[in-house]
Amino acid sequence: MAPKLLSSTNFKSLFNSVDTFLFDCDGVIWKGDTLIDGVSQTLDLLRSKASSLSHSGKNIVFVTNNSMKSRRQYAEKFRSLGLASVTQDEIFSSSFAAAMYLKANNFPKDKKVYVIGGQGILEELQLAGFTGLGGPEDGEKKAQWKSNSLFQHDKTVGAVVVGLDPNINYYKLQYGTLCVRENPGCLFIATNRDAVGHMTDLQEWPGAGCMVAAMCGSTEKEPIVVGKPATFMMDFLIQKFGTETSRMCMVGDRLDTDVLFGQNAGCKTLLVLSGCTSESNLLDENNKIEPDYYTSMVSDITKLMDSP
Repeated sequence: MAPKLLSSTNFKSLFNSVDTFLFDCDGVIWKGDTLIDGVSQTLDLLRSKASSLSHSGKNIVFVTNNSMKSRRQYAEKFRSLGLASVTQDEIFSSSFAAAMYLKANNFPKDKKVYVIGGQGILEELQLAGFTGLGGPEDGEKKAQWKSNSLFQHDKTVGAVVVGLDPNINYYKLQYGTLCVRENPGCLFIATNRDAVGHMTDLQEWPGAGCMVAAMCGSTEKEPIVVGKPATFMMDFLIQKFGTETSRMCMVGDRLDTDVLFGQNAGCKTLLVLSGCTSESNLLDENNKIEPDYYTSMVSDITKLMDSP
């Protein structure tokens, strides 16, 4: 069925059938460090409005594939952009998902985790009780080819987590590759495989998918993906809110992560055109991922709510 343009008629039906709205962040709530117009008013409105089947306002959750920050750091970003009502408990980042995957699978506490990515992954690993290595501090290190010399790596590393890393280099790739190829049973975990993302307000930049692809090439292995569109994080959301996925709506700007995540989990889906996907991309005959609804931006919800 072709995606429907969100209208005053079909929005009310969607609104009354949903208890929890899941929002992506980059390209939906903000672009880089710039809040997208009307987001604050829309979130406040959703929190305050009850549907015909609910006496309280809507649950709001933020599910982001960007692993650069921890949940605490994301809460600080929300506050810095004037969204002080957002709490850490409402934020589910792929950095958190990586740590929770290890915890859920009883990753041994005496094993270490090598990180190709940001401080957010290291912080979430520490909070979960794991020892992380690498990350930003390896950004300035150099790998040199020397005769009769071995590149040393920690043999107690039991997992390599790869996420968005603007300071990726040859040293990190060699370290991660050796761990995956030479440490028995070492896990290769990707926070996500996004091709690009709105790291700044004016343009897209290469996403974590580039870093993950480099490791796939050198290890000749495919990673365990914990971010969208994988549904690993959905188990935590269901546990937290006790809501059936059929009464959730995933709001995002990417077809291959946000919309597919919602579809894989059995949620309703709403694509916004304020980020990575244009209307022509969506309606292209070669596109096979179709949301239930689409609209220009999140603030359209406020306009439609107020329409007669």
